[in-house]
Amino acid sequence: MSLLRLPTLEEVIRPRYGARPRTIGVLSLDPGSYGKAALLAGVQQATRQTDSCMSMLSLEAPSATALADAVERLGGLTVDGILVLAPQGAAVDALAGVSSEIPLVVVGAARQDVASSVTTDHYRGAAAATRHLLELGHASVFHIAGPADGGGAGSSYAEPGSRLAGWRDALRAAGAPVPGAMIGDGTPEGGYRLGRRLASQDEVTAIFVASDQMALGVLHALCEARRRVPEDVSIVGFGDMPEGEFFNPPLSTVRQNFIEMGRRGAELLQTEIESPGGDMVHETIAAHLILRASTAAA
Repeated sequence: MSLLRLPTLEEVIRPRYGARPRTIGVLSLDPGSYGKAALLAGVQQATRQTDSCMSMLSLEAPSATALADAVERLGGLTVDGILVLAPQGAAVDALAGVSSEIPLVVVGAARQDVASSVTTDHYRGAAAATRHLLELGHASVFHIAGPADGGGAGSSYAEPGSRLAGWRDALRAAGAPVPGAMIGDGTPEGGYRLGRRLASQDEVTAIFVASDQMALGVLHALCEARRRVPEDVSIVGFGDMPEGEFFNPPLSTVRQNFIEMGRRGAELLQTEIESPGGDMVHETIAAHLILRASTAAA
C-alpha cells in the first residue's frame, strides 16, 4: 500500500515562476472600515498585475509591542516587503521603534520620517470644500475636525491636521471669519452631539465635516432641530463613503481615491524590494470635490 504524496507549494509554483514568487505582507489596522477595504482592493490589483502573492495580518490595538510582533510574524512568512494600511498617528510613531530589514511602506497616513508613504491630499481637498461653500455665498464655514490621532471607529482618514489647516487657510484667504473648530471622534454619534450644538446657532449656515460618518450624525441633529439641508444649512463631508449618496439629502463630499492609494503603495513597495537602500519616497494622491444635494446658495 502506497501513500499519496501531494506536491508542495514550491513544486506547484516553480514551473510557472521559476522561483518563489514575490510575497507582500499587508498589515491592516481596523480592516473593517470602507477606506481600508478599498485600500486592500488597490493592493490586490497591483499584486495581480505582477503575479505576486499577498499575506495579510490584522491588528485592532496597534501598540508598539503588537506592531513589532506583527512585523516579526510577517517576516516569518518570508515576505519580501510590508505595507501598513492607514495607521493612526500613534501607530506610525510606534513603527519607528520596529527594527526590521524588510522594506516598509505606509499607506494612508500623514507624511513622516519612518518609511516611504502614499497618502491623500487632505489639505487641498478640505480647502476645495471650504471654497465651494464660500462661493455659494455663506459668510463663513464651521468645521467639525477629526480626533487628534486620526482614529475613531470606522474612520477613513489619518491626517486631521491637514484637513483643519486647509479649511482654516481657505477662510483666511477669502477674508472670512474663522470660527473655532470643533473636535469630533470620527463616529456618527460624535457628529450628532456636535451637530446639536451647531444647530442651535442661527449664524451657522455652512458646515465642513472631516468625515462622512460624522456628517451623517450632523444631518440627523439638524433634522431634529428643524434646520433644513441645504435650504438652511449646507454640509460637505470627507471620504465619499458609498452610503453617502443615499443620505437624506445625498451628501456632498471630498472623494479619496483609496484604490489608487493602495495600488501605488504596492507598486512603491515593489520598487523598494527591487532597489533597496534608496531614499524615502512620499506620494500624494489628489482628492476631488463631489457635489450632491446637501449644499446650496446661502
